[in-house]
Amino acid sequence: MKPEELLYAKTHEWVAIAEENGTKVATLGISAFAVEALTDLVYIDLPKVGQKVEAEQPFCEVESVKAVSDVYSPLEGEVIAVNDALPDALETLGSDPYGEGWVAKIKIADEAGLANLMDHTAYTKQCEES
Repeated sequence: MKPEELLYAKTHEWVAIAEENGTKVATLGISAFAVEALTDLVYIDLPKVGQKVEAEQPFCEVESVKAVSDVYSPLEGEVIAVNDALPDALETLGSDPYGEGWVAKIKIADEAGLANLMDHTAYTKQCEES
């Protein structure tokens, strides 16, 4: 996925929306900006398949040598897949954050959260200002 084609939360998660079997599914990940800010990742606590998530609420954690950071779900729904390869290959978050570095897929229950997401241009502006 290209960063320019994704949507972004103010908390640095990216979202790709797709239609799968007639259901809207969001693939979520952590932006390259956030991965660079965290530096030296040592652990990720993935959500569980079947876990219900709420918009703007933490659904997993990423740990670096500096701190433990929550990863927030930009949308309400249910986790239908997680990237099981990630805990053993955290470097993927840095090398391919918008592809192989995806974190989870969520079956969207409420699309209202989409209104709070930014396009790439707005997100880049936010990152430059912080």
